[in-house]
Amino acid sequence: MVGRRACGMMVGMSENHDPIRLLAVRETPLSLDEVHAAVGDDAAGGTTLFVGTVRDHDGGKPVAALEYSAHPTAARELRRVAEQVCADFPVRALAAVHRTGRLEIGDVAVIVAVSCAHRGEAFAASRRLIDDLKHQVPIWKHQVFTDGEEEWVGAGSC
Repeated sequence: MVGRRACGMMVGMSENHDPIRLLAVRETPLSLDEVHAAVGDDAAGGTTLFVGTVRDHDGGKPVAALEYSAHPTAARELRRVAEQVCADFPVRALAAVHRTGRLEIGDVAVIVAVSCAHRGEAFAASRRLIDDLKHQVPIWKHQVFTDGEEEWVGAGSC
């Protein structure tokens, strides 16, 4: 990791450069435009944007809706995950937002975006960001199936 500093800071970057541009766990609808704008960086040659949506099935069973809830520490854990991704990859800009509350089929549940100098780095950092968010940030998914059955899925098991 020659030339790297904590949180992905590269030699030549200003000491004030914070690649973490937007982090949120919120009930309001998520905006692709907001997230994309947050990771804009003139030095980035690659930007990835992952959008997780509510699908109409899980485990072969039809889903009617989902409800996400978050532990009060979710925002803090999301920041910890983002900082680790920035420390492990040469991130120019990073954003991650996750929705809570009731979501219908097709609604956007999560968006992550990463900008790096090169596309390979952006893809790898983005993959780590979404995987670690899903496994480490305490956000739980309550699935409601069309047959009336319900299931809870939590951080570390989704």
